[in-house]
Amino acid sequence: MNNQNNFKEVLRNTFDVDADEVDFIANYFVEEKLNKGELFLSMGQRCTRLSFIQSGIVRVYAFREGKEVTQWIGDAGYFMTDLASFVLDVPARWQIQALTDVKMFTLKKSDYLTFEKNIPQWNILEKRFISKCFIMLENRVLDFISSTAEQRYNNYFEANKHLFNQVPLQYIASMLGMTAETLSRIRAKVNS
Repeated sequence: MNNQNNFKEVLRNTFDVDADEVDFIANYFVEEKLNKGELFLSMGQRCTRLSFIQSGIVRVYAFREGKEVTQWIGDAGYFMTDLASFVLDVPARWQIQALTDVKMFTLKKSDYLTFEKNIPQWNILEKRFISKCFIMLENRVLDFISSTAEQRYNNYFEANKHLFNQVPLQYIASMLGMTAETLSRIRAKVNS
């Protein structure tokens, strides 16, 4: 199965649409690449793209009190955007940067807006997509407020082992709400 067919399957599952609608939506996505270190989005810009990561790793982060705070690390199989900026047309609060070379399918916001006119059930489909994003965020918040640092590490490690040799540990530590030293201490304890 090629990348385009894989992507169409993701669209079908994400938006719960039929084959004709999947083809219609997929035709608006364009293959793009980001080089390692390149920014997909800078804080303060308006986010005008929604992308699906085919391969590679990205980091979503912001600057707070002189430090970088990692909000999310994404790899193949995930959509990426600054959702508030994309949907509400407000300045982005996040930077999105390629940690490796990244291949992605990208949809321009102007094309996204045409879906409402051309897909009769688009309002329902869009609501489902945004709900899935919100549920994922809720699950992260629940994990963050109800788990110990060690539990957060273990949960993230079990779900994302492949990232630990590809992403600087200080980014993972930041995303998990701990210092790099705490992450190192937990890793040493778990591996002993």
